[in-house]
Order: sequence, then structure tokens, then C-alpha cells
Amino acid sequence: MTELLIRLFVKDRTDASSPVGRGQYGTLSGWVGVFCNLFLFLLKYLMGHVVGSIAIIGDGFNNLSDAGSGIVTYIGFRAAAQPADEDHPFGHGRIEYLSGLVITFFVFLVGFDVVKTAVGKILHPEDVPFHGWVLAALLLSVAVKLWLSGFYRKLAQIIDSSALKAAAQDSRNDVFCTAAAIMGMVLSPALPFSADGWLGLAVGLFILYGGFLLAKETVGPLLGQKPDPDLVEQIGEILKSDDGIIGVHDLILHDYGPGRRMGSAHVEISRTEDPMQAHERIDRLEKQIQSRMQIPFVLHYDPVADDCGETLRLRQLVEEAVRSVGEEMSIHDFRIGEKGVLQFDVAVPPRETRENGLLKSRIDEAIEQSGKAYRTAITFDRTYL
Repeated sequence: MTELLIRLFVKDRTDASSPVGRGQYGTLSGWVGVFCNLFLFLLKYLMGHVVGSIAIIGDGFNNLSDAGSGIVTYIGFRAAAQPADEDHPFGHGRIEYLSGLVITFFVFLVGFDVVKTAVGKILHPEDVPFHGWVLAALLLSVAVKLWLSGFYRKLAQIIDSSALKAAAQDSRNDVFCTAAAIMGMVLSPALPFSADGWLGLAVGLFILYGGFLLAKETVGPLLGQKPDPDLVEQIGEILKSDDGIIGVHDLILHDYGPGRRMGSAHVEISRTEDPMQAHERIDRLEKQIQSRMQIPFVLHYDPVADDCGETLRLRQLVEEAVRSVGEEMSIHDFRIGEKGVLQFDVAVPPRETRENGLLKSRIDEAIEQSGKAYRTAITFDRTYL
């Protein structure tokens, strides 16, 4: 069914990473979600009122919020697909993240309403009669949600969308919510108390928890979360595959929405290499990253004095001293300044909690253990990659 829908409604299937392709996949996911969830809402709302089950009604309103999420998803993908303009030179891709915030608001709103109604049901319990045809309707709902979860997951893999991955997870969560409603209807006749209110409370809390996960998923890119480690590793492999690159540091990735990243890094190259050849090397690597990963990239050239024996000896001395202070720390931009001052940068990992002043003291002490005191000028880079 998923493949059939893609063939019928996605015209640009060859380039799913382009804004146009993403927009078509997003449109398909949005309207399929709206149709399925509106159907489930109407079904559960009617069934819930027939048997008087707050768990079933609450689960139905959860589907209604999912239908609203589908509309927001459609609008978000369409807006995000708009090309760059004078006021937004990097496009409108972050609108997809903003649409996720709106979806999160709907989820929290429904969750709080279900919890409120469930508490009332607990304080004033009512019996929930068992009906075979209602059970059949709820089992149909489970089947639809399982298919919808797989549908979202398939599209998320095609266009690499965190929003659709969250939608797939949300659909799987809805299966558990419906299962709770079924349990309430089946178990209530056999229990000395009404389980409907308590199960409705569990459904409401589950919806709120899902809202928290969605908020975490959508707020992170807007706040500037660290990039995917696999992506960083792939860029590093491309840069280090060139024999002329001695070292790589200060890698920065900017996220302007799904499929809209820009990056930069510093690469160390021997100062003996001809400047024109170094420029061609850097230009070739920039184009390689952009063609393979669709990320416009800028590289900065740092010359390294690898032809000076004294510089190499002191660099090795400093590297060993820095590693003795922190095994995960490394140095770059090493050079000997005026009056013999050792100038270098230290890359500090995120797990390191010691302040820069204390780290400098420890590094200076480690260098002095070589038997000779050196003056140092250290710049600390707090890396979060």
C-alpha cells in the first residue's frame, strides 16, 4: 500500500533530498495521517459514548490531535520547500522544526484534558459494558495504527525526516493507548472496581510523555544541538583520506533545516607545500564533501612547520604533556612565537569540567617535567563534537 501511494502521489521520487521532493513526501504523509486519524477519532468517539468509556474517548481525542498534527506537517513541509529569498538566504527549512513545536502543543493539550477527565472518572466511577462489536472496532484501530507507523517510518527513511520518525513513534504509542482502552472494557466486568478511569489516566500520562519526547526532538535543532556523530565521522574520513592533510580541527556544522546544512573546518598542511597546490587540494576536498554529502563546505588552511626539527620536537613534548593532563585532549596550531613562547590551541572534550586556568597550570607543570621551563600561550577550544 505504501509503495502504491508513493507512485500515485509523489512525482519527484528520484531526488528525495531536494526541497521539492521532500515537500511531496511531506504532503503525502500529512494527508494520509489526517484521513486515517479522523476516521479513528470518529470511530472511537462514537464507541466511547456508546459504552461510556473515558479511556476510549480519550484515545479518540488522541487520534484527533494526530489529525491536527498531520495538517501541521503538511503546512510545514510546504512552507519549508519554499526557495531561498532575499530575507532568508538559507531557505525556509527550519519551518519544519517549528511545525513540530505546534504538534507538541496539540499533544500536551489533549494529554492534560484526558488526565483531567480520567481523574473525574476515578472519583465518580461508572461501569463500562462489554460489546463485541466495539472490541472489533478497537482492534481495527490497532491495525490501522500499526500500518500508519510503518508508513511514516518508510517515508522517514526515504527523506531522512526527524518529524516523520517522531510520527512513526507516536503511532506506535497509540497502539498501547488503544490496548489500554480494550483492557478497560474487557476487565471491568471481572473486577470489583471500575478500571476505566485508571486506564484513562494511564493513557493521558502516556500522551503527555509522548509530548515530552516530541518536544525534545523538535526543540533540539532550533537550540543548536550537536551534529550527528556519524555525519562528523564521515566528513573526517573524507578530509583525512588526503595524504596532504596533517590534521583537522574546529569543525562546525550549521543546521538550517533538513537537507540544508553548511559546514567549515580548519585543516593543517605543510608550510613547504606550494600555496597554489594547497589551494587546489582544499578546493577539491570542499567539492568532494558537497557532492557526496550535499553540504556546502569551507576549509581554512593552517600551515604546519613540519620541516623544522626543533619545532617537531617541542610539539611532541607538548602533545605528551597535554595527554598526561587529559587523555582525550589534543593540540593544533602549534608554533614557536617571539622569545620562544610556545603557542598552541588545546581541543577540550565536553566531558572535561576543569576550568581553563587550571588546565593551563597542569599543562605547564607537565611541560616543566621535561627539565626545562617554557612560556606558553594556550587557547582552549571547548569542542562539542
